[in-house]
Amino acid sequence: MKKRTRSRELALQFLYQIDLLGQDKLADLTDFLREEGGDQETARYARVLIEGTVDSTSELDAEIQLVAQNWQIERMAVIDRNVLRLAAFELLHCDEIPPKVAINEGIELGKRFSTQNSGAFINGILDKIKNRLPAKDS
Repeated sequence: MKKRTRSRELALQFLYQIDLLGQDKLADLTDFLREEGGDQETARYARVLIEGTVDSTSELDAEIQLVAQNWQIERMAVIDRNVLRLAAFELLHCDEIPPKVAINEGIELGKRFSTQNSGAFINGILDKIKNRLPAKDS
């Protein structure tokens, strides 16, 4: 498994805990990454994703809600909601990650940790977010 893929899995697991147990859980991040992270690079990127997603949750939720027709973010499955936040964070704030990679990784996380149908749901929302991004000079 690629290091960044593993980082995303770790980030999703921790974001899920925060969503269910509250942001107090963020204090346990160092211990969680020490136990689960494996190598330094994997743990470092997982930390970037977790802290960035938590710090940007309001912005990410607003962006997701804007394109999620007929879906309220609080009514989405917890895993799907956090996959969307994580991938939206990469789309909006991680310029070194190609949008296609962020979307594909989000789809795979949804399929792996939620349901097979989650992939299509996640793809639809992330694609709409990507289409709202300003075009980048190539």
